[in-house]
Amino acid sequence: MPDHVAEYLEASALGCPERVALVDSGGQRLTYSELNRQADALAGFLASQGIGPGDRVAVALPKSFASVVSLFGIVKAGAAYVPVDPATPVERGRHILTDSAVRAVIGDERILCILPDSRPVTVIVAGGEAPPGTALKTTAFEQILAAGTKPPRPERRASDLAYILYTSGSTGMPKGAMITHGNAVSFIEWCAEAFGIVPDDRVTSNAPFHFDLSVLDLYPTVKCGATLYLINEELGRNAPELARFVGAHRLTIWTSTPSVLMLLVQFGRLHEHDVSSLRLVLFGGEVFPVRHLRELRRLWPDPVFYNLYGPTEITTACTYGEVPRVIPDDREAPYPIGFPCSHCRALVLDEHGREVPAGDEGLLFVSGPSVFAGYWNRPAENQAAFVDREEVRWYNTGDVVRWIPDEGFSYVGRRDRMVKRRGYRIELGEIEGAMYAHPRVREAAVVPVPDEEAGVRIVAVLSCRGPERPSTVDLKTFCATRLPGYMIPDRFLFRDCLPRTSTDKVDYQALAGAIAG
Repeated sequence: MPDHVAEYLEASALGCPERVALVDSGGQRLTYSELNRQADALAGFLASQGIGPGDRVAVALPKSFASVVSLFGIVKAGAAYVPVDPATPVERGRHILTDSAVRAVIGDERILCILPDSRPVTVIVAGGEAPPGTALKTTAFEQILAAGTKPPRPERRASDLAYILYTSGSTGMPKGAMITHGNAVSFIEWCAEAFGIVPDDRVTSNAPFHFDLSVLDLYPTVKCGATLYLINEELGRNAPELARFVGAHRLTIWTSTPSVLMLLVQFGRLHEHDVSSLRLVLFGGEVFPVRHLRELRRLWPDPVFYNLYGPTEITTACTYGEVPRVIPDDREAPYPIGFPCSHCRALVLDEHGREVPAGDEGLLFVSGPSVFAGYWNRPAENQAAFVDREEVRWYNTGDVVRWIPDEGFSYVGRRDRMVKRRGYRIELGEIEGAMYAHPRVREAAVVPVPDEEAGVRIVAVLSCRGPERPSTVDLKTFCATRLPGYMIPDRFLFRDCLPRTSTDKVDYQALAGAIAG
């Protein structure tokens, strides 16, 4: 077993150099030898800038050859990558770059808007040049690849950071989960073996690289010398074209959130496309409504379907369960999240840390080599995230589950104020923090409401300063400057004041009841 994710690329470049590693949405191809050579060139450049082990480098690029080259180039230099949504609001993006203290950023021209003011960084612009008048010194990504600077070979240790993924934070700002090479390798090795990935497989890459589901498709594919098909944002939103893409390229393994699959079911005209090559459908990140899953099963009867579960802190997945080929018409409950992956252990504990009997609800705790190193620069939260039992460190997922012996774990929900939507984990407090920044908002409370179609809808309840209330358009526009699209509330309700408990805290239970009623 390797100690470092870069070794997967290097082994495939050596063993099958001319095999196609990547195919983009337009059909362009990149072989393993080309991918490895370009990653080496980027690693060499980063080293020439004094960037190496222990440093962080941000990547804010759309799904492309350049973004994959960037991830591998950064880890080859010994640094850790910090993926950032290139369309992230300025304040959020700047917080991520500042909090992680990045030494360099790689992005298109949009990255210049979120650069931190307080520290100099190396700026690499891909897909063009920096706009005229930019005061910062920038280097073109393409120029770096052409130079082909010889890369270093720093010492590689499993305990080194591979990447930091920022998730929604309870303080109103995102927090970074630190994933080591050892964490990632343990998951990658399990994934490749569990799903039997072979060099002839053609795998979809739907998830953006700032979403942990991307680890599921990228690294196991590269490890096995298979071919990864990069689905960019434009293609991912065009259901009929995406369905055609699957059939035209004879893809064999699909990976995505249920939201993407639901889009295909509703608008992709799946019956028009031959997907007989598809052998595996892997989905995770959120609950898959049974009504849509049943319809997809009817349209795609041959592949094996797996439901994967796991927070970012566990390195993508810690349980998985197979979905039956035939889903009864009278079934309404979502399918279980299954049994622990072989590299993980799981416990269901009550609020006093005692194991609960099978069938009873409790909090899910997970241990094993894929459990993350902790949150970046958050010592208090790290202390609260783990418990020790018989000299084993267990991570508290915050998810409430039931253990059913014949089915595995059944997901119930969360005990805190975190929800999942479109595969993204969302801390409702972060949305409230953005709402409080609106000049007319005096109080804000955000409540999740179950929804059969979307899984969860987000309702913001506001009290305002003065009699004039902002419009829905105004509020959505305001939120878009501070929050990613998947965090913007679906509805805005107004109250003269928010209900409070006896301890003067917002009474979320009363709000949820009023909204549901």
